[in-house]
Amino acid sequence: MSSIKGERIIAVFEAVKGLLVLIAGFGLLTILHRQAQQVTEELIGHLHLNAAKHYPHIFIDLARNITNRQLWVLAILAFAYAAIRLLEAYGLWQGKRWAEWMAVASGSIYVPIEIYELISGVSWLKLLTLTLNVSIVLYIGYMLRAKQLSSAN
Repeated sequence: MSSIKGERIIAVFEAVKGLLVLIAGFGLLTILHRQAQQVTEELIGHLHLNAAKHYPHIFIDLARNITNRQLWVLAILAFAYAAIRLLEAYGLWQGKRWAEWMAVASGSIYVPIEIYELISGVSWLKLLTLTLNVSIVLYIGYMLRAKQLSSAN
């Protein structure tokens, strides 16, 4: 796989993450001044999740106690995260070195957290997430090193 093709695949992946978080941020804004718990329960039901299970129950409990101010803060954080992911995606698509460094740095930040999560309980999703993230960091790091060596010659 050429370095351009590989970086573009990663760029699309980062753009998808950014767009999903952007949609989530707008979703948070739609429940302002509404009963967040009711909206959360409807969403869980729409997704055919069992509200009595651990993770859906956590979201219901959070929604029960969330304020409009907290929703605004979460939405702003979601928009900032989405902007970073989309900026990184643009830079990788264009083959910019700053975006490659950004990808290595941002991907590396999550590795210790993902390892901790994997140690606390192994699941295929956790293993896949860690493997994918480490693979991206190593690939972009390798591309950076190759570019550095080729420019030195």
